[in-house]
Amino acid sequence: MELKFTKMHGIGNDFVVFDTFTQSLTLSREQVRYIADRQFGIGCDQVLLLEPPKSAEADVCYRIFNADGGEVMQCGNGARCVAIYLKQKKLLTKDRIIAETGNGRLVLQIVDNDCVTVNMGVPEFEPANIPIKFDERVEQYTLKSGEGEFTFGAVSMGNPHAVIFVDDVDSMPVDVIGPAIQSSELFPEGVNVGFVEILNKEAFKLRVYERGSGETLACGSGACAAMVIACQQGYLEGTIDAELRGGHLNLCWAGEGEPVYMTGPAITVFEGKIEL
Repeated sequence: MELKFTKMHGIGNDFVVFDTFTQSLTLSREQVRYIADRQFGIGCDQVLLLEPPKSAEADVCYRIFNADGGEVMQCGNGARCVAIYLKQKKLLTKDRIIAETGNGRLVLQIVDNDCVTVNMGVPEFEPANIPIKFDERVEQYTLKSGEGEFTFGAVSMGNPHAVIFVDDVDSMPVDVIGPAIQSSELFPEGVNVGFVEILNKEAFKLRVYERGSGETLACGSGACAAMVIACQQGYLEGTIDAELRGGHLNLCWAGEGEPVYMTGPAITVFEGKIEL
């Protein structure tokens, strides 16, 4: 079976995009792993599968598969790529797009040729809804592992995040601490682990060790999670610049109970065909 694909990225977080508007497709876990493999496949952090919407109010059904083959419910950088893909392929002509995900709907607004604002939804802080195995919501949780004791904030942005504040994010052993926290029984569905260095009241640097993919150059939902935790703890306020290894995102949040807005680029790299 030969399939057309498009390679895209959002500030270095890269994706292989397929759509079933023009071709029939069901991907197995093994096929996703093969596609994502950087030596033997195409290579990506996530595979995105775009399908016709299930409801009349939506424009597209948006599914996300991590490099390990597992399906997840949220990816902010991928959502921006979805909007640009649909517009470039002339599958849609409008600039405001409603995407169905496994966690609800996202509203995508194309603001110029390669820049998109995503309504990422309302952050969820209740432990059962993140999920994290704590009886009560607290501002900071503590976890002990073989790599030490860690204090972190926790939130769901449609997927679970643990946020750790550090003095120097560049020197952090992310590939050691990230897996140690991810393997904890506190997180029944796994967790994305963000390491945040506050630069000033309106900016921070971030690295994220993502579940199912490892450290990526950027994580959109991770940037949103880091921002809301930092705002709650008094580190940030106003419109925020998030500096990730692959580039910058603009973030805005009016406070608890309100949605997070994320703005950033989405770039098409190349198109091709793959035999599965």
